[in-house]
Amino acid sequence: MIIFKDKAAKAERIVSDKQPHIHVDVEAVLTEQEIHSIHEFMHHYPDPRAASLDSLKHVQKRNGWVNDDQVNAVAQVLGISVPDVEGVATFYNRIYRQPVGRHVILLCDSIACYLMGNESLADVFKRQLGIQYGQTTPDGRFTLLPICCLGNCDKAPSLMIDEDTYGVVSEAQVAGLLEQYV
Repeated sequence: MIIFKDKAAKAERIVSDKQPHIHVDVEAVLTEQEIHSIHEFMHHYPDPRAASLDSLKHVQKRNGWVNDDQVNAVAQVLGISVPDVEGVATFYNRIYRQPVGRHVILLCDSIACYLMGNESLADVFKRQLGIQYGQTTPDGRFTLLPICCLGNCDKAPSLMIDEDTYGVVSEAQVAGLLEQYV
C-alpha cells in the first residue's frame, strides 16, 4: 500500500493493495467489440486473470501489436493489476509489444531445428529480406523473429508465417514462401 502525504497526491493515483493502477479512457483505447469480447472471455474462467491472454490476443488483432495503453485498458476491464496483464504480455512470445510487419516469420531455433539446419535457413531469410532477427523490412511487409519451439520437431527445420506452419523447409523454398505473403 502506498501512503500519501497529502490528499492531492492521493487523488492522483488510485491504489490497490497489490499494485497501482494506471487509468486510461478504456472507450478511447479499445473498441466496443474488444470490450465486449473481454467481458465474454471473463465468463469462461473463474478468475479474471485467466482471461488476460485471450483478451490480449483479441486486442492485438486490430494493429498487430499491443501498446501500453491497451495493456492498461485490458487490466481495467478485467479488474486486475496492470503488472498482471503486462506479465502475460511479456511472457508469451506471440504477443507483440512493439509494431511488427504485416506478416511475422517465426523461425524455430529448437535443438531439433538447429540439428536440421535452421541456421543456414535463417541466413537465407535474412539475406532475402535484408534484415536481421527482430527487424522489419522497410516496406513493413515482414518481421523476422526466432522462436524457441513450434512443437513441429518431426518436421525440422520448421517455421511459421502468421498462423501457417511449415516443416522440412529447405533453403530453396524460401523465395516461394515469401511470395505467398503480399
